[in-house]
Amino acid sequence: MEQQTLFGGDSTRPLAARLRPRDLSEFVGQTHLLGEGKVLRRLIESDRISSMIFWGPPGVGKTTLARIIAGQTKATFIDFSAVTSGIKEIKQVMQQAEDNRRFGERTIVFVDEIHRFNKAQQDAFLPFVEKGSIILIGATTENPSFEVNGALLSRCKVFVLQALTTSDLTSLLSHALTDPRGFGGKNIRIEPDMLEAIANFANGDARTALSTLEMLVLNSDIDGKIVTVTRETLEQCISKKSLLYDKTGEEHYNLISALHKSMRNSDPDAAIYWLARMLESGEDPLYIARRITRFASEDVGMADSRALEIAVAAYQACHFIGMPECSVHLTHAVVYLSLAPKSNALYVAYETAKKDALNMLSEPVPLVIRNAPTRLMKELDYGKGYQCAHDTVDKLTDMQCLPDSLEGREYYHPTEQGSESKYKARLAQIKAWKLQHRKQ
Repeated sequence: MEQQTLFGGDSTRPLAARLRPRDLSEFVGQTHLLGEGKVLRRLIESDRISSMIFWGPPGVGKTTLARIIAGQTKATFIDFSAVTSGIKEIKQVMQQAEDNRRFGERTIVFVDEIHRFNKAQQDAFLPFVEKGSIILIGATTENPSFEVNGALLSRCKVFVLQALTTSDLTSLLSHALTDPRGFGGKNIRIEPDMLEAIANFANGDARTALSTLEMLVLNSDIDGKIVTVTRETLEQCISKKSLLYDKTGEEHYNLISALHKSMRNSDPDAAIYWLARMLESGEDPLYIARRITRFASEDVGMADSRALEIAVAAYQACHFIGMPECSVHLTHAVVYLSLAPKSNALYVAYETAKKDALNMLSEPVPLVIRNAPTRLMKELDYGKGYQCAHDTVDKLTDMQCLPDSLEGREYYHPTEQGSESKYKARLAQIKAWKLQHRKQ
């Protein structure tokens, strides 16, 4: 039995396309922007749109919102794709917009995936935005702070669209079953909790939710005119969730930041969750292992020097056996680092020393600690007065190793955390010994 005989005419178009909202009353989600009295809703309803960028994850309504604006505005609307258009096409569109302006008509140019444009392409819009030839509406899944030129970004209002909630998506799916553009008029039998399962699976993406529902209906049992969605079919369609993750985009850095800060906050459960999010989304385990190794010295440091050993061992294990087996080794390291005492004294020490090093690049190495392999160097007093700590009873000397301009500067300030308390006591003894012998 062919699928079209059940659903007829318009069924060749995807469900998400058939159900695209036509106005704000049909739009689901983004109440922080489009609720009654909210700024974006007022701008749209009063037809006072200025250049703007919609930033948010896939399937939350960026393109749909632009089309709703097109339907409500008195301006000419030009739909422009960053994927298929170049400088030549931009100039043609801008010339058309300039002609419209001369006749007193406004032009709205909608650019989908504006982050795909390079700097030169984005710059081509700038003069026309500045003089008001066009109102630019860009849509992007990437952080516009990094992907949109500063000059262009400064002339656009950024609106952040959020992932749809499970409640939003469940409502949308219920609507799809009753709307004539969807499955309205068809006898679709599906349990309410199954709609919620689809909504959870969709991960805030309306397009994914509607596509999944469509796949379920088209692959379900048909008895006469009754379509029954079974749990077995549901499980087959949502057996593998496509996690929101782009290994080159902002979410990549958001997740590694979440892992890092969960470990820093000594929260192993949260750390394991973020680790799983990254691994199950296809992240390279060696990348995670490298970040964990950095964490071992940056956030644990001398409070537990074994942390670095554990992190390096986890990296080696990942290198040896790869995924999925190495997930347990990374979990081992993540839990160890989460529970370890924390100290960032090493990180602070280096960052402080780095500032001095960059500001004092020409400071000479003290003669006393210079090597003197030639006679000329010895005649120039290289190494003169050098004291070898191994030749002393206490294995210490009062020799000055910093440049004269930095004499007495301290960078490493150990904490009382874990094993570092021992090193703090040892450092205090060393400093006291040197102070005493310098006085003598």
